[in-house]
Amino acid sequence: MPQKVVETPYPLIDADPHAGRVLRYMRPSDFVAWGVLTAGFPTALYLWDLADPLKVPRRGYLRLGGVAGFFGGFLFAYQRSSFRFWGWSENKREEQMDFAELSQRAKEGKPLYGESHQPEWVQHAAYSNSVFSQLKFAALPWFNLVNHPYHGTDPNKYKTETPEESS
Repeated sequence: MPQKVVETPYPLIDADPHAGRVLRYMRPSDFVAWGVLTAGFPTALYLWDLADPLKVPRRGYLRLGGVAGFFGGFLFAYQRSSFRFWGWSENKREEQMDFAELSQRAKEGKPLYGESHQPEWVQHAAYSNSVFSQLKFAALPWFNLVNHPYHGTDPNKYKTETPEESS
């Protein structure tokens, strides 16, 4: 099955990045957004409660709001990081990190995207289920936890020397 090609304003780094890579490549701004949403959700609930004319006693809504804000903030930060892998937002930093990491793996003779002990058909099914899954977080949070060879980029670019390295 051919991989879908999407035109993006920035270079595609990985069409289906592993969850570990998405977390490692998060920027400080992603963590700030995560923290703001974590604090913002219970704050909004508290302010809404102040405006409530009935003043019905409630318990635990701030804790529940904090947990919901934490998970919602995590999904938001994860999605922002994924957008940079897909080339949907500015990704120069991630492009450099990706090239350095995968070029090193290529020099060491290791598989670029990690080893997988699953059969080929399981890897393909995992790819089919998780590609662009970050767009469907509202319905079902789904992450790529399987190493597979389907990433939408040419793996040979990591095996060549860049002009900066040859000088």
